Amino acid sequence: MKVLGIESSCDETGIAVYDSDNGQIWQRLYSQIEKHREYGGVVPELASRDHVVKAAPMLVDILAEIGSIDDIDAIAYTRGPGLIGALMVGANLARGLGWALDKPVLGVHHMEGHLLAPMLADEKPELPFVALLVSGGHTMLVDVRAIGDYRILGETLDDAVGEAFDKTAKLLGLPYPGGPELAQLADSVTQSRFEFPRPMTKRPGLEFSFSGLKTAALNIVKQNEPLSEDLRAEVAFAFQQAVVDTLRIKCRRALAETGYQSLVIAGGVGANRRLRQVLDKSTREQNARLYFPALEYCTDNGAMIAYAGTLRLLQGQRDEAVSDVLPRWSLESLPLL
Repeated sequence: MKVLGIESSCDETGIAVYDSDNGQIWQRLYSQIEKHREYGGVVPELASRDHVVKAAPMLVDILAEIGSIDDIDAIAYTRGPGLIGALMVGANLARGLGWALDKPVLGVHHMEGHLLAPMLADEKPELPFVALLVSGGHTMLVDVRAIGDYRILGETLDDAVGEAFDKTAKLLGLPYPGGPELAQLADSVTQSRFEFPRPMTKRPGLEFSFSGLKTAALNIVKQNEPLSEDLRAEVAFAFQQAVVDTLRIKCRRALAETGYQSLVIAGGVGANRRLRQVLDKSTREQNARLYFPALEYCTDNGAMIAYAGTLRLLQGQRDEAVSDVLPRWSLESLPLL
């Protein structure tokens, strides 16, 4: 089965085709970073308009590569969660193609796409496993017993880790998107005179809180203004260390509580080099294994939507012929495969 995947939940347009017979993937990805950089963040209306402009030409480009639109057996698109206008662009494109070609169409949960992205690697995690999802406005630990059988073990009570990275980067005068810029700055030094708290690690449970780290960064910046380049790097280093250490502690706790031997990390922050290093060491200390997607599948992309959709479409799941989206959609509400 060849499934066309359409991702348009935020500021990246992802179009891909996944072939379930041989695992082959054709994909295109367009990022709107430059368009939103001058505003310091994603402008929803601009994001929606850019999806309209980019999606169809990217689709035509991919179809020219695979052969013909008749080779597509089904269509999957991101139904939610995400920005409602951006989601509607992808949904309408998918529904229009489905009606015109008489092909089945299925709306996919964006976070399930991220959660299953490591399955696109040659070495796939075996179920059950614990998943750390750190994507955009989401930070959560999930008990994954089967595809569709998800139990949220803990999530952030305020800022997601990606938001905390971006906001702290802005305090340091780094350009948007700030997360990768902050990580690069942090990696330029090996120590720091500053120390950030590890929020909610001294109490039981698996919830997260990152707003306090942002406040701590603000206080350090104000107390040391004007910041030299060395000081900026040390603040970035200490902040990243605190975030990574907090995630490490919570992941160790989740593996211990579930008794699982596999940890999956997925989402944009999953590309962070330091996080990968620390979690790899930590899981080995627990006699567990760490799995993560290739870097190209960490950020939003069409391949993960095509793959997640394929698994459900092969089991006969279909949506009614209506173009609807779910800007807020619980991962725990998905049907079991």
